[in-house]
Amino acid sequence: MSSGGFLKELQVIGEKLLLKLQRLPKADPVEIVCFCVILLFIVTVLVMMVIACSCCCYSCCTCGGRPDHRRRKMQVRPAAHP
Repeated sequence: MSSGGFLKELQVIGEKLLLKLQRLPKADPVEIVCFCVILLFIVTVLVMMVIACSCCCYSCCTCGGRPDHRRRKMQVRPAAHP
């Protein structure tokens, strides 16, 4: 997909969302709850992605952005059978 087509698709989705938000005050309570649940799901997924990325970056980098080479790596060995 070209960048022009992608931008056009984003614009169409944005217009649909804006139209849905404009109609929301006159909507049924069930439709309002469904919209809020979907919105909450999207926000939850985005927050979890940000937390996962920040934890990954924090575990391999120090605050200065350089890897911490002082950490000792442990090797996993198979358990000995009696």
